[in-house]
Formats: sequence, structure tokens, C-alpha cells
Amino acid sequence: MNKILVRILMIVVLQGFVTAHAQRDSLRFQIAFYNTENLFDPQDDSTKNDDAFTPEGMNHWSYARLRRKINNIAKVFVAMGEPEPPDIIGLAEIENDYVLRQLCYHSPLERFGYSIIHYDSPDARGIDVALLYRKEHVHILYSKAIPIVFPFEPKSRNRDILHCRALLGICDTVHLFVNHWTSRYSGYAATIPKRNYYAQVLRHHTDSILQANPNAAIVIMGDFNDYPTDESLRHILAARSPKECESPSRLINLMMEFNNLQNQGTHKHEDFWGCLDQLIVSESLMDQQQRCHIEEKRAVIFKADFMVVPDEKYGGEKVFRTFFGPRYIGGYADHLPVFLWLRCQE
Repeated sequence: MNKILVRILMIVVLQGFVTAHAQRDSLRFQIAFYNTENLFDPQDDSTKNDDAFTPEGMNHWSYARLRRKINNIAKVFVAMGEPEPPDIIGLAEIENDYVLRQLCYHSPLERFGYSIIHYDSPDARGIDVALLYRKEHVHILYSKAIPIVFPFEPKSRNRDILHCRALLGICDTVHLFVNHWTSRYSGYAATIPKRNYYAQVLRHHTDSILQANPNAAIVIMGDFNDYPTDESLRHILAARSPKECESPSRLINLMMEFNNLQNQGTHKHEDFWGCLDQLIVSESLMDQQQRCHIEEKRAVIFKADFMVVPDEKYGGEKVFRTFFGPRYIGGYADHLPVFLWLRCQE
């Protein structure tokens, strides 16, 4: 196929996309992120450490339990939307394409026309990140998995960072990065260098984008397993509070506003709520005069009543998760999702 024909086809596709989008009442886009807590299928994968999530495994994972979890996750996104579910959804802790297809095409989300971007990562447990997008509203121009290989542990098997470039309506393109950094399971101090390295790799990519275009629109989302004030995010990635004025073209961590608020966060550890899940944006998106900007310059932690239960041990509420220790309780996830609204002016 020659270059002229390819260009004509691209123009036709984009014209159809923009025409369909123009029928919407407003050029507003909801972008969300959710750590789904072990969204595995029950089939054993001999190349991954997923034995616990099989019918014979410790968690006695079954297709019936998967179906309930799929419907629970779909319920969250339907409830989150105003009035429809988000245009773009970043996900963490999903095992493979099968569970993503179940979520998009065999759940209450099926009528909203989601498409999937997913790459298998070398993660030892087999859990990855992914991006869902409503193809009538969003056009993906480019996607790539950014591999993470620790120079101090070259044989480790780590989750990739997902990078997508999207066209929202007739707006300029938006760069999307979906993250799930190394957990603290092996010890907080011992795993700091790993999260710091993730931050270095991500910073390299965002710096390259901003060097080429200081007003580039960037939305970074994920479960970072660090809090907004930790070294990886505040110093290495240099994602700061909206109130801090430093150099231009920096990154703004929208979750900073929750940092000192009691009982506010996306994840609860014992009696402490904190924001492991975050939305970070380029500074240009905070400028209400820009064609694309964040509405109200803020992010939202979504906590519907059905997503939490009373915390009898520590008081207040806790997230209604899938398992409580080894016991299956059939909830949603061990994190709360976050979202923002992006407005694109013609």
C-alpha cells in the first residue's frame, strides 16, 4: 500500500472519529485509574507464578469468582461516570487479554465500545498494566511498552510502563503513561531503589516529550507503591504540588492535596489512609487558557458506599476487597480508583 493511500485512509478514519465525537454535548473526557487487585483468570499459566489463582490453588479461584469480580469492576466504572463510564481507564493487576475482554465485552461495560491496549510484561506473577479507551471518543495514535530492567538486578522480571499517545476529540494529542511500580512487600527500605529506578525511566521519557514541546499534555497514572512526598515521586520524578512554583515544564501531582487530610486516600494500611494511586500531569494542563486543561485543577478519589465496609479493628471505613487474608469475601479491590476531567476547547 503506497504512502498516499495510507494517508487518505488515515484522514478518513480521523474525520469519522471527529464527526462522531462532535455529537457529544461537551468536549470533556474522564480519565481514570484503578488497581483491580489480582484480576486473574483461573487457567494455570506454567510460565507465571499464578498457582494461587487457580481452582486448586490457595485462593480457590474459579470462573464464578472471576465473573463476580468482572461485574464488580464494571459496576465501579459505571457508577463513576457522569453519566457514562470514563473515556480512558488505566488498569493495574490484570493478568492477560482474556480478563480484559471479559471486562470490556461480557460485562455491563459492553455497550460502551471499549478497546484494549495491553502488552504482556515479564512480571513473575503475570500481572500487567493496561489501557481501555472508548473508541468513539478517543483515537490511539501510538502505544508502546517501556521495559524496566534494574541495572542492580538485571535478572529481575518487572512490570512495564505503558505509554500511549491519544487524540481526544479535535484536541492536541495527550501522552498517557500507566504505571504499577514495585511493591513494598519485600520491605520498604529494600525496595526503594526499585521504585526510584522506575521514576528515573519515567522522568527520562517525560523530559524528552517536554523538551520537544514544553506545552505537551501528559497524564501519568498508576499505583506507585510510594506516596506523593516519597523520594521517587517528589525528587526523582519531580512531581510537585500545584502550589509550588519552580521551573516551567514540570510535573504536577494532583494527589498532593490529599496528603495531610485525615481518612483520605486510595489505600488503607492498618489505620492509615494514603495515596499510593496517583494522577500526575504536565504543568500546561493546569493552565485554564490552554486548549486542553484539567477541570478545577484537581483529581478525585472515587469512593462509592458499596466499595467500603466498616473497619471493626481500626475504626472508620476500609476498602471492600476481594479477599480478607485467605478468606474470599467477594468485594471489589484493595484500592480505590482515581479520576480527573480533561476539558478540550475547540
